[in-house]
Amino acid sequence: MIYYNSGNLIIRSMLKSDIEEFVKGFSEQGWHKSQEQFTNYYNEQESSERLVIIAEINGNVAGYVTLLPFAKVGPFANKNIPEVVDFNVLIKYQRKGIGNKIMDTVENLAKGKSEHISLAVGLHSGYGSAQRMYVKRGYVPDGSGVWYKEKQLQPYSTCENDDDLILYLLKSF
Repeated sequence: MIYYNSGNLIIRSMLKSDIEEFVKGFSEQGWHKSQEQFTNYYNEQESSERLVIIAEINGNVAGYVTLLPFAKVGPFANKNIPEVVDFNVLIKYQRKGIGNKIMDTVENLAKGKSEHISLAVGLHSGYGSAQRMYVKRGYVPDGSGVWYKEKQLQPYSTCENDDDLILYLLKSF
């Protein structure tokens, strides 16, 4: 399905051919994203367990986001609030508005199902751009504090500042 088409930028559902393109694209920028991960996303899209939204620019994959119909873990679990999971724009396509266009699309899809949308964002500096973008888009911390490895982190607990240290955010429509 095509959600947006401006000529050189298309926002659409995932195609099976995107799997290899993303593995290659992330590898070229020094990141490891497995073929298995993208295959799982594609299969979950095909079985209606997850939406996978792809940005394609000039015929090349540029970024993606996935949307679960409801959060499975965290403070919004089992509350029928859609959750954005795994949002990425390849570095060579960043700062061109592609990420915001992907988020516009996923938020519009969520609006049809809920008054809210949720997501989690990492806390280390590698997530700085995403943190700023989410705040500018109206996402606010839910008040449950920091989570680590899918569990609410108790005050003064020990943790590592890795990809599993996150903060949950919520946006109301």
